[in-house]
Amino acid sequence: MTAIKHALQRDIFTPNDERLLSIVNVCKAGKKKKNCFLCATVTTERPVQVKVVKVKKSDKGDFYKRQIAWALRDLTVVDAKDAIKENPEFDLHFEKIYKWVASSTAEKNTFISCIWKLNQRYLRKKIDFLNVSSQLLEESVPSGENQSVTGGDEESVDEYQELNAREEQDIEIMMEGCECAISNAEAFAERLSRELQVLDGANIQSIMASEKQVNILMKLLDEALKEVDQIELKLSSYEEMLQSVKEQMDQISESNHLIHLSNTNNVKLLSEIEFLVNHMDLAKGHIKALQEGDLASSRGIEACTNAADALLQCMNVALRPGHDMLMAVKKQQQLFSELREQFARRLASHLNNVFVQQFTQALLQLYNRSYFLSVPGHDQSSTLAQHSIELTLPNHHPFHRDLLRYAKLMEWLKSTDYGKYEGLTKNYMDYLSRLYEREIKDFFEVAKIKMTGTTKESKKFATLPRKESAVKQETESLHGSSGKLTGSTSSLNKLSVQSSGNRRSQSSSLLDMGNMSASDLDVADRTKFDKIFEQVLSELEPLCLAEQDFISKFFKLQQHQSMPGTMTEAEDLDGGLLSRQHNSGALQPVSSEKDMIRQMMIKIFRCIEPELNNLIALGDKIDSFNSLYMLVKMSHHVWTAQNVDPASFLSTTLGNVLVTVKRNFDKCISNQIRQMEEVKISKKSKVGILPFVAEFEEFAGLAESIFKNAERRGDLDKAYTKLIRGVFVNVEKVANESQKTPRDVVMMENFHHIFATLSRLKISCLEAEKKEAKQKYTDHLQSYVIYSLGQPLEKLNHFFEGVEARVAQGIREEEVSYQLAFNKQELRKVIKEYPGKEVKKGLDNLYKKVDKHLCEEENLLQVVWHSMQDEFIRQYKHFEGLIARCYPGSGVTMEFTIQDILDYCSSIAQSH
Repeated sequence: MTAIKHALQRDIFTPNDERLLSIVNVCKAGKKKKNCFLCATVTTERPVQVKVVKVKKSDKGDFYKRQIAWALRDLTVVDAKDAIKENPEFDLHFEKIYKWVASSTAEKNTFISCIWKLNQRYLRKKIDFLNVSSQLLEESVPSGENQSVTGGDEESVDEYQELNAREEQDIEIMMEGCECAISNAEAFAERLSRELQVLDGANIQSIMASEKQVNILMKLLDEALKEVDQIELKLSSYEEMLQSVKEQMDQISESNHLIHLSNTNNVKLLSEIEFLVNHMDLAKGHIKALQEGDLASSRGIEACTNAADALLQCMNVALRPGHDMLMAVKKQQQLFSELREQFARRLASHLNNVFVQQFTQALLQLYNRSYFLSVPGHDQSSTLAQHSIELTLPNHHPFHRDLLRYAKLMEWLKSTDYGKYEGLTKNYMDYLSRLYEREIKDFFEVAKIKMTGTTKESKKFATLPRKESAVKQETESLHGSSGKLTGSTSSLNKLSVQSSGNRRSQSSSLLDMGNMSASDLDVADRTKFDKIFEQVLSELEPLCLAEQDFISKFFKLQQHQSMPGTMTEAEDLDGGLLSRQHNSGALQPVSSEKDMIRQMMIKIFRCIEPELNNLIALGDKIDSFNSLYMLVKMSHHVWTAQNVDPASFLSTTLGNVLVTVKRNFDKCISNQIRQMEEVKISKKSKVGILPFVAEFEEFAGLAESIFKNAERRGDLDKAYTKLIRGVFVNVEKVANESQKTPRDVVMMENFHHIFATLSRLKISCLEAEKKEAKQKYTDHLQSYVIYSLGQPLEKLNHFFEGVEARVAQGIREEEVSYQLAFNKQELRKVIKEYPGKEVKKGLDNLYKKVDKHLCEEENLLQVVWHSMQDEFIRQYKHFEGLIARCYPGSGVTMEFTIQDILDYCSSIAQSH
């Protein structure tokens, strides 16, 4: 900025007899940032004029130019926008308001300070400064010092000190008394010097004349000192008289100090007692609620919650030094500890009973549903009809709603007795993992039955235990283990699930079905699978999200960033992310509450990922094209879950399953390419449209309908590229191996079919392949036409080929007729062998041969025939031209005309 300031002073202001005092780099507020400079200047000539000048760089950027200048007297208001916070914006009010944004707040403050000082020094009309810090505005500009107007610049506003009115008047009188004051400055200066010497001598004489008066003053001072000595003697006598009074006053003061100290101690003691009474006294109602409060009713829960909070406040009170040595305080702390232990034990036992009750209720509902399928001899069609409207997961919202009433108490338990809190957490995961495992396995079993339409599991359903005995046994197991929670901080023993093995084999049994051919399934079957798979994912997502939200709220896992040191390790999850280190069942250390939530979700929903993988495997066995539906649906649900929480259990699980789906999709593409390579053609029948060409058309049509507006379109484009390359390579391979059908026919028909398919589907990533297919179709069509058309006029073709060979050897065209083998007589013999009937017969035989070569489904016969007609006419014209050039004036002509050829071709096409 200093370099810019010097450049502006040199190039712009010095030529105009101005001095630059302050500069700020600004741009207009709210517009495109075109930087310029605002400069505060004063003229070097009197009267001084103060201006604010706007300077900007030229368009070429080589030099600065002066754009506009305002007189400082026209400035009415300076608005700095904010006097407290740093803000680079400020407004200058001239005839209109100019809004500026400085490059830095420091530059803005320096510029405003300079404007204020210039206003104080040169203007009678004062400018209003709004929202400007008082530190920037000085009360006045001292006249006795050579100040810097800008508060930080090296230059000052003026290098001389302005004279006041009296000094100006004295100088004028002095100059009037001397005639040469103006005309001869040196004479005037000498005169002033002489007068100054005279004044100095007078001053010295005056000082010497006052010596007598000084001696008189010294005598007076000596007399005053004597009087002071007398006064000091009197004061000493007074002090001796007051000495006895001082001793008495000291005794009184000491007595008063002891009284004051006693009062102060009493006040402090009272304050300490009031502090202990107010903060360590628990109301009897709270004690009764903690000991006997009803934890089953809403009113009782509220009372217990308030009492628990009050107890926690009493226990967490910050005692002052020495309080812990008081016997009363020790007794209160012991009482609080006993109440805490008693209530924590009672709360943990009650919540465990609530868990058991809810688990039993949910288990009974689950067995009611499963038992319906297990009745021997039950009509399977009605069972499937029943399950067609039951592809839903049970709603746990009532259970969550009942348990959320205890959320505050769980938070209290977490902060006061983490061992019991950890035990309840472990129990909840044990109960819920088994309940969800059964619900989810049944849910996926219904989904598999709906996908396949039949079930082979009636015998296994019949072997399930009776619901009354099973529920009773489960309930007794839960109640038997619940009592262990109150006796120790260890978690409950694992629950025994008798039918888990049966259910596991039951859920995976459908995967043993034989592979079904995709050709046996229609669009309706695939649509049904798509709907079922989407319904499965749509049911699982809210279930997981609702459980995760409940865990976060009930166990208060969103409020703290780290667990207390009592938590040690996590229980192993079947196929999960945690590892078993001990058999104690304690939770593994986690770095954050989100990790804790994710571990609990993995434990509770440990069966979701394997069940989803089994369902995906079944769908892939039913129809390999189902992997397309699954890839689109799973990708969408993963994308949705990641938008909510990328690190959540749901997002991670669906992401893992998506990897499996993507592998199945890649496997489907690889299988199709392998099937292309394994295609074998019959040696006795014509080839026609190859099976893998038709399958590619089916795949592309299905994929385009499925992947419309899908997130994973890139995967499909890559698959398209692999498939179309495989189709091209294997079409050419089959064409080379074909014995019955000419190679050109195989290439022409199949690439025509591919081109038609790509044109109809308009697949953007296969535009190059579409052009290539069209080119191959055109090339092989032309090759087939040229190859086949030479057969009806074989001798004539050979004759004219010989004529062209002679011409190519250097014989002139008009001399070819003199060659023995190619004279006019030989030409007439050859032409007579091809009368109109023979030509029509040859064309008819050619049409029949082409008809045998071409397949009916592609319907290219007329296209090929029309191309042959055009090629035949072209050859005819070529022969006529050779006769005219090589046998001029011979009168030899073909025995049929172009119109005859058109009639023959049309008649043959219509007859067939």
